[in-house]
Amino acid sequence: MITSSVQIRILVYLPLKIQQRSEISSSSSKNNTMGQQNGERVLLIALLISAFYSSSEAADSQTSFEDNFSIMWSEDHFKTSEDGLTWYLSLDKETGCGFQTKQRYRFGWFSMKLKLVGGDSAGVVTAYYMCSENGAGPERDELDFEFLGNRTGQPYLIQTNVYKNGVGGREMRHMLWFDPTEEFHSYSILWNNHQIVFFVDEVPIRVFKNNGDEKNDFFPNEKPMFLFSSIWNADEWATRGGLEKTDWKRAPFVSSYKDFSVEGCQWEDPYPACVSSTTKNWWDQYKAWHLSDSQKMDYAWVQRNLVIYDYCKDNERYPKLPGECSLSPWE
Repeated sequence: MITSSVQIRILVYLPLKIQQRSEISSSSSKNNTMGQQNGERVLLIALLISAFYSSSEAADSQTSFEDNFSIMWSEDHFKTSEDGLTWYLSLDKETGCGFQTKQRYRFGWFSMKLKLVGGDSAGVVTAYYMCSENGAGPERDELDFEFLGNRTGQPYLIQTNVYKNGVGGREMRHMLWFDPTEEFHSYSILWNNHQIVFFVDEVPIRVFKNNGDEKNDFFPNEKPMFLFSSIWNADEWATRGGLEKTDWKRAPFVSSYKDFSVEGCQWEDPYPACVSSTTKNWWDQYKAWHLSDSQKMDYAWVQRNLVIYDYCKDNERYPKLPGECSLSPWE
């Protein structure tokens, strides 16, 4: 029943990012009656902008895997496309695979396009996350996207979590408004000293604030982090609490990646200059400290329709809710 109701709502709603593109297209067609001279000027400007972005995107897309990442384990489970721009991690009964950035960052914008394992993926977890340590260290800070596989025909769940000094327990789970196994979609994290926002295709699905008179004592803002991705077997908990097990007859399970993008403060020991003057970067200017009006509308829709679990509403687990649950994501 949950799946059906969400599907019906999706038919009548598009996130504002998509609506705005449609409105721009409609407005352009209505203005075709404007004078030829103005039209030519607009066309010229559009062509110049298009050429600029095309060249920028082409330059960015040529960045190879080796420029940014290292394989963490099972290099034989890692492959690339012929042009080297799409990367594949595979999981079989023997092992999974993972990679991490060569650099650490403290604050910024971090984005990657993923296409998840298709078909029967129960028990399989594709993780895309930031962490201050190479392993699951006892003092780590961490920001997680975890994509929880499911039986054929059932929707993927996306779990986000936040760790500080080795302590987590800040899980949220969402459904998605699309099939993440059919096409590539972008998954991004905005991280500054005022908020952490998890985005899916530029739509904010989770906001973790550090605002108000009482600062968030659980906000990870001191340790630089690597960015990681991995695929692994978690059938003891990932699908229906561990009731659905991985069907190894369907192995290998493959997740795909491309278009890694980072605009952040690269860490340099003992302390990078950019951290003390981050307001010169867009990701730590005032507009990035809060959701915009259109982002708030998208976020509200996600909250109403796609949230499956929110630790801040789990009074059985937390009779006294963690302090950050009182901080408003709207401010």
